[in-house]
Amino acid sequence: MKNLTKAFAVIALTTASFATFAATEVSSAPTGEQSIGMVSASTNGNDLTSLQGKLAAKATQEGATSYRIISAGGEDHLYGTAEIYK
Repeated sequence: MKNLTKAFAVIALTTASFATFAATEVSSAPTGEQSIGMVSASTNGNDLTSLQGKLAAKATQEGATSYRIISAGGEDHLYGTAEIYK
């Protein structure tokens, strides 16, 4: 039972630490950060929140600390591009 409790604690702490490294969406180029590239994503629905989540995940995967959505569009199939910063 103690091992199970310790395993849950490790999982919880690991998940919490990954959340702190997630890229943050910004509305303009952040002061003191440098552009490190662009990411793009698409979704098969018309849910903008899903598209934002995919762009955030890709920005985090690329090591960005923040990202700014440059373009988004579509109707039944959304697509978007974001500039990433570090």
